[in-house]
Amino acid sequence: QVQLVESGGGLVQAGGSLRLSCAATGGTFSSYGMGWFRQAPGKEREFVAGITWRGTTYYTESVKGRFTISRDNAKNTVALQIDSLKPEDTAVYYCAATRTPAIATVSPAYGYWGQGTQVTVSS
Repeated sequence: QVQLVESGGGLVQAGGSLRLSCAATGGTFSSYGMGWFRQAPGKEREFVAGITWRGTTYYTESVKGRFTISRDNAKNTVALQIDSLKPEDTAVYYCAATRTPAIATVSPAYGYWGQGTQVTVSS
């Protein structure tokens, strides 16, 4: 069983940057695909970015060019670099892990979730 803990959220002005981090314990981190989701107030949780166990990255269209996902298997961490932040990026960001080797963009594909970290972007 893998446990996930996110960090790095905060309050930033539009145009700024944040780096979210997710630390994993338990399980074999390198064998999991990892993803980032977000949930804004009153909205459903949505997929943001993912990275397969092989290191293939993929993003939802609205964040391409601004978000970068990466993983460090030696440190059992996955990061999400967020640049050019917009007010609509305000949400709780969740880290998740999946055993599927394929690209996974839907919540049910992920069996393990962190508690989330709040990102608030002021205009």
